[in-house]
Amino acid sequence: MARDGWPYFDPEYETLSIRINPPSVAVDNTSCKDCTLVKVDSLNKPGILLEVVQILSDLDLIITKAYISSDGGWFMDVFHVTDQHGNKITESNTIEHIEKALGPKGHTADVLKTWQGKQVGVHSSGDHTAIELTGRDRPGLLSEIFAVLANLHFNVIAAEVWTHNRRIACLLYVNDDSTCRAVDDPSRLSTMGVQLNNILRGCEDDRNVARTNFSASVTHVDRRLHQMLFADRDYEGGCLSTEAEYPPSFTPKITIDRCVEKGYSVVTVSCKDRSKLMFDIVCTLTDMQYVVFHATITSDGPYASQEYYIRHMDGCTLDTEGEKQRVIKCLEAAIRRRVSEPPWGGGQLGMDSHLF
Repeated sequence: MARDGWPYFDPEYETLSIRINPPSVAVDNTSCKDCTLVKVDSLNKPGILLEVVQILSDLDLIITKAYISSDGGWFMDVFHVTDQHGNKITESNTIEHIEKALGPKGHTADVLKTWQGKQVGVHSSGDHTAIELTGRDRPGLLSEIFAVLANLHFNVIAAEVWTHNRRIACLLYVNDDSTCRAVDDPSRLSTMGVQLNNILRGCEDDRNVARTNFSASVTHVDRRLHQMLFADRDYEGGCLSTEAEYPPSFTPKITIDRCVEKGYSVVTVSCKDRSKLMFDIVCTLTDMQYVVFHATITSDGPYASQEYYIRHMDGCTLDTEGEKQRVIKCLEAAIRRRVSEPPWGGGQLGMDSHLF
């Protein structure tokens, strides 16, 4: 007999567990004399570790130690943090922001939406249009890009530029120089895209050498720059990526072993400590579709040691040497993107540059 209908399903059922057990956030300034402890207990969900680390990094907090566990459907983290000067977090506004951002209403993930099959989409929001550029880095490239925009009557209001392995990823925020509003004219944006692609491509004919896109929505800037360079395969620098291009202290040591009894792959990273190091590693693992189940992060003077127990989202570990080498290369690239310097002079920007 055919069914006349389906059983009723309450759409709020999926969020029932979160509403019954909302995230718990505690900022503790008494347990440790040298740092502030941020404790987060919550139901586990994909990407939650990256969300938490991203929020702490955006506040320019230094994570000196961290203990992460997310087995059994529950997420429990303890972060030891300081400000940029090594002091505890005592400002009430900062503490309140941490509690609100990580609390019951704070877990909102920005998702980048792209228009499949289109080389040019557009994200125009109020007073700006966002442009994404990737291509081969060279002296004078930024000057040529800005000259094209000026000639087309676009005003650059902000920009973020990263370079690695002689590749460049750039996020530009522009508006019309007469109205100071976002530009959504398809013809004008298409003209801009063609001219910028020509600049990025230079004398190269390969379309994969350069890309100009207009982002379809907003995502975290640092994460998007990582995604752009990852998609550009900057980790496959080959002979372009020589140890001479990097300070010796920024040469990371990365190993991948197997925890047989627990069914994890264990990623160990040792390198010089710096701001946002944990964010860069967790961001890369997350975008490569790996889940962190446990982690221990420690800093010993100027150096950091980070250990991650991971599986792929499909539950598999890294069993082949090819898989391991790809993860190692991608993590090395993620660590070096913030510290790499171009091998030439002439005013070309290094990593993590804020133009405006």
